[in-house]
Amino acid sequence: MEAPTGSGQGSAPGNKGLKGGAISFLSGVVIAVASTAPGYSLAATLGFIVAVEGIGVQAPAVILLAFIPMGCIAAAYNYLNRADPDCGTTFAWVSTAMGPRIGWMGGWAVLVADVLVMPSLAAVAAIYSCQLFGVDSPSTGVVLAIGVGWIVVMTWICYIGIELSARTQRWLLGMEFITLLIFAVVALIKVYTGNPKGSIDPSWSWFNPLDISSSTAMASGVLLAIFIYWGWDSAVSVNEETENGSESSGKAAVISTFILLGIYVVVATAAQAFGGTQSLIDNQSDVFAPIAKDVLGSPLDKLLIIAVLTSASASTQTTILPATRSALSMARRKALPDGFGTVHPRHMTPSTATIWMGAVSGAVFAFLELTSQNLIADAFTSLAMTIAFYYGLTGFACTWFYRHHLFKSARNFLYLAVLPLTGAAILAYVFYKAVKDYSVSDGGYAKPFLGVGSPVVITAVMIITGLVLMALQWRNNPEFFREKPRPIDPALAAQLTKGTA
Repeated sequence: MEAPTGSGQGSAPGNKGLKGGAISFLSGVVIAVASTAPGYSLAATLGFIVAVEGIGVQAPAVILLAFIPMGCIAAAYNYLNRADPDCGTTFAWVSTAMGPRIGWMGGWAVLVADVLVMPSLAAVAAIYSCQLFGVDSPSTGVVLAIGVGWIVVMTWICYIGIELSARTQRWLLGMEFITLLIFAVVALIKVYTGNPKGSIDPSWSWFNPLDISSSTAMASGVLLAIFIYWGWDSAVSVNEETENGSESSGKAAVISTFILLGIYVVVATAAQAFGGTQSLIDNQSDVFAPIAKDVLGSPLDKLLIIAVLTSASASTQTTILPATRSALSMARRKALPDGFGTVHPRHMTPSTATIWMGAVSGAVFAFLELTSQNLIADAFTSLAMTIAFYYGLTGFACTWFYRHHLFKSARNFLYLAVLPLTGAAILAYVFYKAVKDYSVSDGGYAKPFLGVGSPVVITAVMIITGLVLMALQWRNNPEFFREKPRPIDPALAAQLTKGTA
């Protein structure tokens, strides 16, 4: 398909007052990859994947499997963005394709996901900041102060302007990638040449999903691995500020998923080969910590601390970007109070939404840090359900939006039906699996509520809160909720599908 040359069906690029053309295609890719926090995501997730009964050394295969729904949904984002390059992404597209109420909940899910992950990111950034200077067990007060400080700094960068945000991301991501690649190369060389204690030689079977012992183990592993890919959609959320955003932002999202696949498979394989599966299982909260010094030696082992630190801090910033732009889009369509639609006249950023995002994130982090660190872990765990919901919803919306054009060519059918629906179906199962696994009394770290695991309770509270806020906005300003869903404009669809076989 060829990208349209005109504006989309919804809000045209730049009409919200954002700074059009401020970031390049490359910066969009950087923002997408940085949003996933590769170093932090692997450090915090790989051990849990390996620990799932029936997976073990097949962790790289699980990472490959988790890529499938992410790649499929990225394709859906690409084609929805071509038709309607709106910074509200899921909210805007689902509202247009499927109706305002379900669209509102899709937008709410984006906001919830970003707020839920911020406490974990801030805590990790604080802890690794301390470790960088030799403080291994900082007090709660120190973690709180440094974590809030990171949120304030990254919120300020997002407030000042998208260009500064993009430059900051290039620097942070560059350091992170270089460190991860050095770690992977050195670890694999030592495995093949020195056979360190506990190491295991890599095997092609590690990458074969058919060697996973059961479908239950496979589903449980994918449920965990989905998280490490989450965040690439940030590239699309800045579409109205990207050069030729209707085309390049969607492509940046797709390309970023392949970059992530490569770095995850390589680094996970290296960590597993050098440390062995037992080391990863015994250190699930941070798989790099026990092997960093053996791989890189002292003081170069500090590089991995810096990699995870820059990963968490970069993701703190890029988490703010999609949330504030979703809020901006929602406000401009009267789905949120008008104040969230304010754009700074000089910085050309969603000023009010950015301040709110920073303030709410800081407040939630402070509350959880002071009351229960188990709740921070469970808020992080509940992300699986939120991510699966709004990514899957976007996949269904893509096919429904283009429904009158699915059978006009084989390529249309593949990109507008097969891929989006495959991704959405897998994520629907992930949502079901997450609810099932986390609803049991021992499904979370904190105490269950009425016998239900706290991750599911947190998700339920967020859904109920969203429904209440939607009802209040509906009552106060019903204009948006009177909109009718509609398929893509036939003329635009003809332009998008022109020349396909």
